[in-house]
Amino acid sequence: MLRVHFVVEDREPAPRILAELMGADAVITAGPDLPDLPDYEILVTGFPKRRHLEASPNLRALIVPFAGAPAATVELLREFPAVSMHNVHYNVIPTAEMAVALLLAASKVVIPADRNLRRGDWTLRFEPPPFMTLHGQSALILGYGQIGRYIAPICRALGMNVTGIRRTPSAADAGDVTPVHGPDALHHLLPEANVLLNVLPHTSETHELLGESEFALLPPDAIFVNIGRADTVDEEALYTALAGRRLLGAGLDVWYDYPKSKAERTQTYPSKFPFHELDNVVMSPHRAGFRAVDEGTRMDHVARLLRVACAGGAMPNRIDKELGY
Repeated sequence: MLRVHFVVEDREPAPRILAELMGADAVITAGPDLPDLPDYEILVTGFPKRRHLEASPNLRALIVPFAGAPAATVELLREFPAVSMHNVHYNVIPTAEMAVALLLAASKVVIPADRNLRRGDWTLRFEPPPFMTLHGQSALILGYGQIGRYIAPICRALGMNVTGIRRTPSAADAGDVTPVHGPDALHHLLPEANVLLNVLPHTSETHELLGESEFALLPPDAIFVNIGRADTVDEEALYTALAGRRLLGAGLDVWYDYPKSKAERTQTYPSKFPFHELDNVVMSPHRAGFRAVDEGTRMDHVARLLRVACAGGAMPNRIDKELGY
């Protein structure tokens, strides 16, 4: 029987749901700290402390119960080579849908039109600002993983030509209707991308991968959508490209500054630059995948990994500790 410890606040329902899903296949303990007898084989938390990793002599894997992996967690796990690291991709579909929503809103100038009409102002009907018809345009998906693969057919259904970039194109990509290239093709492909969708994780390799020179390579009046990680994009370069109208617009769900307490939730701007003053930016408070599905769905994805472990198999969704994803 698999022994699992879930580091979570006592009031949260996730461990109870997970226990119900696993039934007699696993013993699940839960709480904000260590169980009385720390003999667990699997640890479930995105933010383990060193004591969590050292307490059980049986520990062999950590499951981060959300997409991505915090940089501090990856760094800590590098000190524990015998403990594998995994995450769950429960939010692929809602995150991809948010990317498309941001793209449509930015391309059709939806937010300014809505805001003005609420004041009785019809000006944008008769003096429309520049906008983009997506049919016939080229979309480049940077970070062509599970989310990118879901975005691609939606873009094609809108009549767009789609290309993907991923760190290591695989043999499976050869059969994909979307052409997939390696990172070295980025500068070659940017001049052809009317729409750039960023789905990259933040790692040492992707830190500020997109900057002034990359935005300068895009065609005039391109649209940028970011549902990856903010730190993959140079903050000042993005603001300058939007403020100077080098980009037609952007849809941004990820940011540089976040509230650090409940009190700050209503008084924290997401950047040191005034993106909120720009009418060509659609702003979203990093909610594409956060709580986009119910806890039952999220725990079902965790349970899928645990069932593989129960059967003695190698759990999927393994994170490469050196790459950070």
